[in-house]
Amino acid sequence: MADSVDPRRVRTRAALVAAAQTLLVQDRTNVSVLEITRLAGVGLGSYYNHFDSKESLFASAIDNVLEMHGLLMDRVTEAIDDPAEVFARAFRLTGRFHRLIPSASQVLLRRGLELITAPHGLAPRAMRDIENAVAAGRFSVTDPELAYVATAGASLALGQLLHAQPDRDAADAADQLAADLLRMFGIPEDEAEEICARPLPDLDELMAVALADSGQMS
Repeated sequence: MADSVDPRRVRTRAALVAAAQTLLVQDRTNVSVLEITRLAGVGLGSYYNHFDSKESLFASAIDNVLEMHGLLMDRVTEAIDDPAEVFARAFRLTGRFHRLIPSASQVLLRRGLELITAPHGLAPRAMRDIENAVAAGRFSVTDPELAYVATAGASLALGQLLHAQPDRDAADAADQLAADLLRMFGIPEDEAEEICARPLPDLDELMAVALADSGQMS
């Protein structure tokens, strides 16, 4: 029989990851392990039961956000056959993500450029969706990697704009920008607008499931 998971270890690790995410948002990664454990509310000895360095902790903190983001995108696009709509749904979700979980969004934005080529989260999924849309004849792009760079840059810039302009409607902004990207990739204007006006699943419900699956902070 498999060993049961110790809930205390799970809580301790989650507290350390959450503390690291807070420090990432504040751009305060040059801190002592003691300060991290105090922020997490755990003992100094507990830290080394989970991480062997600050670098490994901060890497886990970023991976945690990326995995939660990826889970959300997977759920919001499941059962969609059209790769152009899959791409648009994922982008529309990402725009809403910046408001739904602002602290996690700030972690992504703080490490934005280096995350463009990360193996988790937006990068592999967006690249896959673009390549699928090209293969299906839905996107007319000559270089899928450059199309991905445009997508990633638009997503990060949108997040920064939404944090700077808290009164801006995040859903409307995400949908408009998604439609612009679809048009840029070869989808006719009327169809791009229609795709980005389609209803999305209940994002609060999806987020609750993704948070539980990833152990992510709220």
